[in-house]
Amino acid sequence: MRKQNARAGRNMSLQAAVMACAFGMAGQTGAEEGARQAEDQTPTGKFLTASEVKPILTATKGNWIAVRAWEGQDLLYFTQLLSWRCGLYEIRYQINAGEMQSWPVPDCDAASYTPASIPEDADIYASFPLNAIEAVTIELLYDDLSTDSVRYERAAVMIP
Repeated sequence: MRKQNARAGRNMSLQAAVMACAFGMAGQTGAEEGARQAEDQTPTGKFLTASEVKPILTATKGNWIAVRAWEGQDLLYFTQLLSWRCGLYEIRYQINAGEMQSWPVPDCDAASYTPASIPEDADIYASFPLNAIEAVTIELLYDDLSTDSVRYERAAVMIP
């Protein structure tokens, strides 16, 4: 059994508290209406849970989003995250130092042979004025109630 460094544990608790506030979960006991509950994490083999998708999203963190200058505007793509959205409750993003916003996360069809395929009518990108995006912050809330976040500079996520 590993011993946990007490200071590291406090830092993780602080980070979890900050993320809980960001996702509107601070102080929730689970009994309140709309409170998030951790989902069952039994592996399905279909990548429907945080325990299944988190290792993939962690390994591909540098590719969660992409920015493309196209026809006089900046396009911010969420395709990678949407492809692995089963196991996520929420995707939030912030452009530069602006307000944090939620991105719609389509439901997964667990009965389908391809439950994570992106629905035809799903929004996969957001449009902004050309060169408006300097940096993007992404926050994820997994269905086990864990969180992850990353900040990207424009040059790191630009695609041709």
